[in-house]
Amino acid sequence: MSKASRTPANGPQGAVQRLPRLTVGDSKGVAEGVPIAVRPDPHPGDGRRPVAWLHIVAPPSWGVTPSARSWCTCGHERQAIGRAAVLQLVAAHGEHHTACPLLNPASEGRAAA
Repeated sequence: MSKASRTPANGPQGAVQRLPRLTVGDSKGVAEGVPIAVRPDPHPGDGRRPVAWLHIVAPPSWGVTPSARSWCTCGHERQAIGRAAVLQLVAAHGEHHTACPLLNPASEGRAAA
């Protein structure tokens, strides 16, 4: 008896079915009402991009120490642990927005002059 005859027809090999291959331009493979052309992005960018981030972790319990991290693509990066230090970091992050050369290219010239 051959090996093929010992394998039941309802086994895993019998369950494999192959779908017919669709060729490019085959009208049966395209659903009706589906646009085939690529449309422009419905939400075009306005030229803005994220540059500086401020991440604060302040658990709801007063017994847990808060922490914060401020970083910018210009290389500015600071971390703080504790309430007073986090408040200072938030203020420093705001000050960095006015002095960052990526956000305010004119401030770089004023600093050099």
